[in-house]
Amino acid sequence: MRSSEEPEVFDGEASSASMMSGATSPYQPTTEPVQAARGVRGVRWDTEYLRSSFGILKAVEVVLSLIGFICIETVMMCSPCAGVYLFEFVSCSAFVVTGVLLLIFSLNLHTKVPQVNWSLTDLINTAASTVFFFLASVVLAALNHQSGAEIAAVIFGFLVTAVYGVNLYLAVRRWRLGEQRPLQASEYIRARTASRGEVEARPELQ
Repeated sequence: MRSSEEPEVFDGEASSASMMSGATSPYQPTTEPVQAARGVRGVRWDTEYLRSSFGILKAVEVVLSLIGFICIETVMMCSPCAGVYLFEFVSCSAFVVTGVLLLIFSLNLHTKVPQVNWSLTDLINTAASTVFFFLASVVLAALNHQSGAEIAAVIFGFLVTAVYGVNLYLAVRRWRLGEQRPLQASEYIRARTASRGEVEARPELQ
């Protein structure tokens, strides 16, 4: 009788031991850290974008916009100040918006929000920056007091306008190519569907 009861006790102790070991096992809560690690790994520097023409142009735009803003900020006296204020606003806005877009594209954050048309967003920002930087540089060149800071700001303003112009040309070309590719794919699908319909309509060809 004693020998028949011992296996039952052993089984109960084994099951309770397995429950205790499972409850205190350090390998149970590893699901959340793994997910967190994957989230951190999703944000990484895209070196290919930084080496591309768009990445280089955006970096140059950010640097030139910052230099132009610093130059216009060193102007101590102005009368009238319309040109100075306009250039200050344009250079600061372009520096912030273009810098944010550069970080978004460099860290692949745009892939986290696929609902936004980032190519069109970049195109609009580039076009607006080109136009407003050109206008601000022209106004500052016409309404300045021949100070060194104002002249330097005008020079950097036209330089960054030229860089934005090149970026605008490339962005428009990329946007047009992106719009044509879905159209070509849809036309191919329609052609394939029409050809299949003709084959089904004429079963004697099969």
